[in-house]
Amino acid sequence: MVMHNPPHPGETLREDVLPALGLTVKAFAAHLGFSREALSRVLHGRAAVSPDLAVRLEMAGISTARLWLTIQVDYDIWQARQRQQPVITRLHQAA
Repeated sequence: MVMHNPPHPGETLREDVLPALGLTVKAFAAHLGFSREALSRVLHGRAAVSPDLAVRLEMAGISTARLWLTIQVDYDIWQARQRQQPVITRLHQAA
């Protein structure tokens, strides 16, 4: 299914997960072993969810690492498709 302007995964963490857990960014970062600054960049969409962060979220019981990385990839691909790309013709395989 093609998404239209999917949210950055940090937005989901900031708007849905943190309030449900009742944690501050500082407390959440400390629990995950991340710096507050690094986590804040993710929460505000200025940095991607890394595989390390995804695994730590899974270890904390916040869904699976695969889900967080899939959300990040969906976001990244949509963003790339919004940028102007060069004209590239399809390659044809030899029979």
